[in-house]
Amino acid sequence: MERTISKRQITIFLIIAFAGGWIMETIASVFANQGTAQGKAIFSSIVMGGMYMPLLGVLIARISFKKMGFRPQIKKNLKWIAFSIWVPALLSLAGALLYFIIFPTHLDTSLESLRAAAGEAGMAQLQAQGLTLETYVIITIIMSLTVAPIFNILTAIGEEIGWRGALYPYLKERFGKNTGRVIGGILWGVWHWPLMLFAGFEYGNDYFGAPVLGLFVFPIFTVFYGILTDHVYEKSGTIWMPALIHGSIDAWTIYAYIVKPEYADRMILGPSLVGILSGLPMAALAIYIMMKDKGTQPAFAKTEENIISSDAGAKI
Repeated sequence: MERTISKRQITIFLIIAFAGGWIMETIASVFANQGTAQGKAIFSSIVMGGMYMPLLGVLIARISFKKMGFRPQIKKNLKWIAFSIWVPALLSLAGALLYFIIFPTHLDTSLESLRAAAGEAGMAQLQAQGLTLETYVIITIIMSLTVAPIFNILTAIGEEIGWRGALYPYLKERFGKNTGRVIGGILWGVWHWPLMLFAGFEYGNDYFGAPVLGLFVFPIFTVFYGILTDHVYEKSGTIWMPALIHGSIDAWTIYAYIVKPEYADRMILGPSLVGILSGLPMAALAIYIMMKDKGTQPAFAKTEENIISSDAGAKI
C-alpha cells in the first residue's frame, strides 16, 4: 500500500491542528473558569469550534479527501451503525458498574452532584419545564441511546477527518497498524492537554495526582478510544462511522454526575469512561480488536475506486 500523505503534509497538519486546537482550548478555559452559565456556554462553543482544527490542518496541508470515504453507505453499514451507537453505551455502563461495585458508597442516589452542576439557573429551567432531576437523567439516557450520537457527528467529524482520515493512515503505513494506532492515540490525547490543565477537562481540578496524572492517563484512554474508532472506520469504509462512535462516546457523560460530591477527587478512577477503573472494559475490547485486526486491510482499501496512488495526496 503506497502512501498518499507525505511527511511534509503530516507535519503541516500536526502544526495547524495542535496550534489551533491549543489556542482555542486555552481561550475556552478562561470562560470555563468564570463559573457562570454564560461562561460555560461560551466555553462549550469555543471547544466545539476547536474540534474543527484537525479539519483545518487537513485543508492547509492539502491532504486529499478522496480516499477518506465520504459516502455514508448506510444500507451496507447498518451493523456498524448499531455498533457505533450501542457499544459505547454498553462500555460506559460496564465501566460505571465496575467502579460502583468497587466503591459502592460513592454512588449518589440523591443526585446532589448533578444538582450542583445544574446550578440555580439550571434547576429553575427544569422546574419551569415540569421536570425533576430523575426525569432529566432518564431523558438524557434515552437521548444518549438514540439521537445524541447523531447530533454529535456535526462536531466529531472535524476531528475524525484529521485523526482517523489523515493521521492514522499515515502512521499505520509507516509504523504498522498497531504501533500507528498507539502513536496516533497518544497524539490525540496530548491535543486535549490545555483543557485538562486550565479547565479541569474530564477529571476536574482536584483529583488525586492533579494536574499531572491526568495528562498521562487520558492519552492511554485515547489510545484505546482511537483503536475502537479506527476499527469501525476500516470496517465501514466511511469517515462518518468513526464520527458516529465518537459522538456516541461523547454523549455518555451522565455517570460523572452520580458520584457523591465528597468523592469528586476520585474522578481519575471513574465512573465515567475515561477513568482508570471504568475505562477497563474499553481497554479490553480495544486490545481484542488489535489482536484480531493484526494484518487485515481496511474495507476502503479493497475496492478498485479506492486504490491508493502515490500522487493523490497533493490535492484537495
